[in-house]
Amino acid sequence: MNRQRLRSTAWAATCFLIGLAAGRRLGSEPSGDPDTVPASRQIVQDANDAIVSADGSYTIVMANPAAAALFGTTVEAMIGSPLARFVESAKAEPEELLEYFRAGSGRAGRRSTDYAVTGLRADGQRFPIEGSISRANEGAPFYTVIMRDVSERKRVQEKLTRSHDQLRQLSAALQTIREEERTHIARELHDDLGQILASLRMDLTLLQQADGTSEDSLRLMAGMEQNLLTAIASLRRIATNLRPRALDEGGLYFALKGLRDDFVERYNIPTTLLADEAELRLDDSASTAIFRMVQEALTNIARHAEASAVTMNLFRSNSELLITIRDDGRGIRPEDMEKAESLGLIGMRERVWAMNGEISITSDEPPGTRIDIVVPVHGHTV
Repeated sequence: MNRQRLRSTAWAATCFLIGLAAGRRLGSEPSGDPDTVPASRQIVQDANDAIVSADGSYTIVMANPAAAALFGTTVEAMIGSPLARFVESAKAEPEELLEYFRAGSGRAGRRSTDYAVTGLRADGQRFPIEGSISRANEGAPFYTVIMRDVSERKRVQEKLTRSHDQLRQLSAALQTIREEERTHIARELHDDLGQILASLRMDLTLLQQADGTSEDSLRLMAGMEQNLLTAIASLRRIATNLRPRALDEGGLYFALKGLRDDFVERYNIPTTLLADEAELRLDDSASTAIFRMVQEALTNIARHAEASAVTMNLFRSNSELLITIRDDGRGIRPEDMEKAESLGLIGMRERVWAMNGEISITSDEPPGTRIDIVVPVHGHTV
C-alpha cells in the first residue's frame, strides 16, 4: 500500500513539474522558485517512461528522450509534430485529446486514467501502448501524456488466452470421451451382464420348481435367488449412474425425474422438480451436459449442504434454458468455491462454459445455496 501511494504521489508530482517545464517552454510566466524549472526538466529528461506534452491543437511541444526512443525517432523530430503522427486516433479529426486514447481497447491499467491504444513508430510499425493523461486546469488547453510500451504484456496475455482456450477445448474433449466411455460401459453391463444374471435367475426358478428337491436345497436356492436379485439391482444402479437409460429412451425430462426419485430414495431429502417436458426436448449433447450439471449439484448438496429440502426449476426463455437449484442447507462459503479440490464445482463450471453459458453460485439468500445456470439452447432443440 505504501509503495502504491509513493508511486501515485510521484506520478502526480511529475505531471506538476512537467507542466511547469512546458509552461516555461511555451513562454508562460514562471512562478515560484526559479530553480524549479531546471529541476523539473531534469526529472522529465531522466524519466524511464515516455513523456509528451501537447498544446490545444494537439501539437507536441515537449518530449523526453524516453519518448523518442519509444517511437524510434529523436526529440527534435517529435517537437512540432502532430500527436496523430505517433498515436492513432479513433477519429480523423478528434475534438479532444482523450479521443486519441479511445482507439484501442479502452481503459487498461492500474489507474482509471490509463488507456491502451496503438502507437506508431517512425518506421510505420504499429505497437500497443498504455497512456496516462493529465490536463492543465488554468490558461490555454495543455495536456501531458505518460506512455508505456505494453507489447510484451500483450504478448503474454494473448499467450495465456490461447493456452486457456486450449485447456477449455481439451476439457470439453475429455468430457465427450468420458461420456462415450460411460455410455459404452453402461450398455455392456446392461446387455451382457444383465442378461446373464436374468438367465441365471430363470434357471434357478426352474430348479426350484423341479420335483424331488430337498428342503435344504430349496433353502439354499432361496438364498441364491436373493443374492441374484441384489446383484441385478446393483447392476442397474451402476449402469444408471454411468448413463441413465431414460436419457436415451425418454429424454432429459424423464432422466431428471429418475434422478430426482433416486436422490429422494437414497438421501431422504424431499426434492421438487419444476419443469415442462416440452421445453426440455434437446439433442443428446445438450441433454447430457445439463443432466450432468444437475447431477453434480445434487451430489454436492448430499455431501455438504445438510439440507432438508431441494427445489430444481428448469424453464425456457426464448433461446436460453434457465436452471435454478436451491437448497435450505448451511450454505456455501466464497472460499469453498475457489478450492482446488472442489472438483465437482469445477466440472460443473466447465460444462456450463463449454455450452457458452453462465453460472452463479451464491448464499446471499440464507438459508442454503442457490445455483443459477443460463445456457443457450438454440440449435440444440429437437
